[in-house]
Amino acid sequence: MNPPDFWRTGGWPAAALAPLGWLYAAGGAARLRWGASFDPGVPTICVGNLTLGGAGKTPTVLALAARLRARGRRVAIVSRGHGGSALGPVRVDPARHDAADVGDEPLLLARDNAVWVAKDRAAAARAALADGADCLLMDDGFQSPALRKTLSLVVVDGGAGIGNGRVFPAGPLREPAARGLARANAVVLIGADETGFAAAFAGGKAPLRARLAPRAGDLAGARVFAFAGIGRPGKFFASLRDIGCEIVDTRAFPDHHPYARAEIEALIAAAGPARLATTEKDLVRIPADLRARIAALPVDLVFEYPDALDALLAAAVPA
Repeated sequence: MNPPDFWRTGGWPAAALAPLGWLYAAGGAARLRWGASFDPGVPTICVGNLTLGGAGKTPTVLALAARLRARGRRVAIVSRGHGGSALGPVRVDPARHDAADVGDEPLLLARDNAVWVAKDRAAAARAALADGADCLLMDDGFQSPALRKTLSLVVVDGGAGIGNGRVFPAGPLREPAARGLARANAVVLIGADETGFAAAFAGGKAPLRARLAPRAGDLAGARVFAFAGIGRPGKFFASLRDIGCEIVDTRAFPDHHPYARAEIEALIAAAGPARLATTEKDLVRIPADLRARIAALPVDLVFEYPDALDALLAAAVPA
């Protein structure tokens, strides 16, 4: 979906929808309080967010998985596979599955990790444990009671913050910010804090600050036609400028947009001599035989003070 402007600015539409937001929040609170919870019996780390749409969960999960593997853990990632049709539980195989099967994010995560997808998170966890996992990473699920969590990290996009501060549909929040932050063990704040989130909402918890570092490769300094279907396409376009790209034009699509062949062929034609560039998450949603004609920009999450993150992991996941 494309978020409406009032999710950022507020105004009368947000105020008019506020009662529905209160109902949504009440339903979420009841679900957390009364929903059944499965205890996997192993350290279980949740990477979630407060808002609908992208905040940077996928690069955060990748960074945590690498750190856990370095600690000798057999980590598995569990996901509901947003956008995919598989009921699961199924272990994601990038050579066999596509985004329509398991979702785009699990495909990216599965390049270097064991990833289990199921609409029932507990079923995904049980399958991962049977496969030998001794540590679980939840990609999303902060608002779900399905699994008992050892450590919960909330990811916040520094450029977007929490929008107008209201709960869906009046705003972008999945739950009231104060309630979610009180339940989280730590906040991962990605990028410059342009909205003043840390001062206004962090509730005394110093956030773990991080940034997305593009791996430029041969895209550095290139003339590109850029497109993206992520939570904030503008963030991707800014990353291209940061590596010196000359952007001749851009196209923004809704988050998780399933690209049709005709759309990609039209973009290739419109790009002309410029290189067509997108995100890695978008690339897996493009027909496989067209991917070679498009450049994807990989990004890594770099923590400003990694020792603080490692201390949290050491407490939650003993060596």
